Amino acid sequence: MSIIIYYTSVSSNLKIKQNQQQIFMHLDSKKIQYKTIDISTDSEVKDEMRRKVNDPTALPPQIFNGDVYCGDYDKFFEAVEAGNEKDFFKL
Repeated sequence: MSIIIYYTSVSSNLKIKQNQQQIFMHLDSKKIQYKTIDISTDSEVKDEMRRKVNDPTALPPQIFNGDVYCGDYDKFFEAVEAGNEKDFFKL
């Protein structure tokens, strides 16, 4: 399985941009490989992300390990603060 991050390359929301960047930087610093999927390229991709997380209003970033949903930025942040990243990412 591999880590997949649904993100957006086009957003006027600074908080979303910062959250995405923090996840990418954390994964890079831990040398954890991941794949990114840009929801801004196609509305079907955004709809797919929302279906997978079972939330019709979900915003990026959303994190998966393969098809297994790990959580959003808030869940990621909680896991990092608690030192539970491996459990969060299901590694």
